[in-house]
Amino acid sequence: MKNEIITITSKYQDDRHRLMDILIDIHDLYGYVSEADIELLSERLGMSEVEINETITFYHFFSRTPRGQFNIFLNNSITACMRGHDLVKKALEEACGTTFGSVSQDGMFGLYSTSCIGMNDQGPSAIINDKVFTNLTTYRVMKLVADLKSGKSPDEAIYESTGDGNNSDPYVRAMVFNNIRKRMVILDKDHIKFEVVRSLLKGHSPEEIIDIVENSNLRGRGGAGFPTGLKWHFGRRVESEHRVIICNADEGEPGTFKDRVLLTEFPDLVFEGMVIAAYATGADIGLVYLRYEYRYLYKFLNHILDKMRKEGLLGKNIAGIKEFNFDIRIQLGAGAYVCGEESALIESLEGKRGEPRDKPPFPVEKGYLNYPTIVNNVETLATTVRIVKNGADWFKGFGTKDSLGTKLLSVSGDCKFPGIYEVEWGTSIREVIEMSGADDVQAVQVGGPSGVMISVKDIDDLGTTELMKWYKPSGMMVAQKTFDRKLSYSDLPTGGSIMIFNNKRDLLKEVVMNFMDFFIEESCGSCSTCRNLPFIMKQKLQKILDGHGVRKDIDDLLSWGKIIKISRCGLGQTSANPIVSSILNFRYLYEQHVKAMADFDNVFDLEKSVEAANSFVGRKANFHHA
Repeated sequence: MKNEIITITSKYQDDRHRLMDILIDIHDLYGYVSEADIELLSERLGMSEVEINETITFYHFFSRTPRGQFNIFLNNSITACMRGHDLVKKALEEACGTTFGSVSQDGMFGLYSTSCIGMNDQGPSAIINDKVFTNLTTYRVMKLVADLKSGKSPDEAIYESTGDGNNSDPYVRAMVFNNIRKRMVILDKDHIKFEVVRSLLKGHSPEEIIDIVENSNLRGRGGAGFPTGLKWHFGRRVESEHRVIICNADEGEPGTFKDRVLLTEFPDLVFEGMVIAAYATGADIGLVYLRYEYRYLYKFLNHILDKMRKEGLLGKNIAGIKEFNFDIRIQLGAGAYVCGEESALIESLEGKRGEPRDKPPFPVEKGYLNYPTIVNNVETLATTVRIVKNGADWFKGFGTKDSLGTKLLSVSGDCKFPGIYEVEWGTSIREVIEMSGADDVQAVQVGGPSGVMISVKDIDDLGTTELMKWYKPSGMMVAQKTFDRKLSYSDLPTGGSIMIFNNKRDLLKEVVMNFMDFFIEESCGSCSTCRNLPFIMKQKLQKILDGHGVRKDIDDLLSWGKIIKISRCGLGQTSANPIVSSILNFRYLYEQHVKAMADFDNVFDLEKSVEAANSFVGRKANFHHA
């Protein structure tokens, strides 16, 4: 065992910054990291055992204890729950002979719950030894587990043919479907691969490329919306031995799966965007931070990179441009939503816990290994290729005045046609509902759990006029129909997640509680606000749902939702949004549960409490009533 660990660390030159890769390789070999492994890693990497333990215990897919021969991670996101998650979970426990969070006595099966795995359009889904299984049912669970017990590998136990497009590629072989429902300029499948790098870069200086992107007013497609050209400009002007381009492919927002489709069908577009960004900024190091849930794409993406190197599109003197040297390495994550935040992602790339950094300095000044680092989202990089080819004015022909271009939407939930829709910014909620074949709609969640839950009723009907001042950044306008609200940075900004809920759904018990569980599970624990308030707010909501709440409890939730915004990263700052936005737009649902006319909490029963205490200590109760 010692020799095998030494072989693994030597593969990465005993570099402590490659700890994530080292731990993944150890898991592939043994299934977990033992105490002896940690001692040896400490010696080889020049790290304390505490540092190594911190990294292992931070990530969902790492373990300090043995797991099963087959480890089943069942997705528990809200869309999975809406499509039979609980029945599938029960069927897995019965078939595997163990409960979730444990390993069967024979060591064959480990059952675990996990957050969104990017399969909201085809759930319930699970990952079994890095293989994705979609559209699970109780019957499929019984057949699947029986096949595994009979000696089949997860690859042999696939119960459907491989999916469409590159999902059937020999390097992928996944039963995943792209479900592309609407294409425009980004998802144009007739584009010429690497045309910009081969033909257009030579005719433009790096500064001219930055000017094109900057003049297009492209904003980051990951959710924050920071101007891409400005970020490139800042990164280029910092003097340094090296500069870094990072593609953020840690698509962890529940309800989002657009980057999965881009990486599957348009990896060349994403990688070409990285090469263009490197040319423009003078970067020589390229990193793709790929979420572990998409590990099934790892070999395929590396195969594309190998082809690029052979064709002179990566490496030295790219496309014949003298001294343009740049290469790309794919780094797997290990399951942590917070790593979608760029500084937390950089920490993870360096082999550490994915905790957000304090800013300043910003990554464009000091990022990966303290080099100037530009972090762009998958969709952002793909979009830059179209812009450089067609020009800034062309791009400005799409969208609205303040929100230019097109946007990829991941639509799921109660609709006939879940999947990927490329639309222009400025598209209304009404159009999204109609395109996806949804009816009897009660609510639409825009931007995932960290976004906003909106109603399809007139806002005036909801009695929220007074609260609009609190939620002014959302762009809501009194008396405006939600149906006609627009997807834009001035009204409804979104990273791409759109979840639809019909009137059969209990929004508070099913949806909001599920979202709060997600934030509680995914908090890195660094800030006391994010560490504590989501849990306390969930308890308060449960109190209301149990019929013990009063109106002050609703006001408390809104007040706490303001306090939590002092958290230092987006996860903490938005972790109260499921409760806050549902109060603002569905207050009547909360009012239905609170005690009528009550302005104080009167559920405490003194005599019952004393009676319970006396019973515990064996003392006789003695009440005197006036």
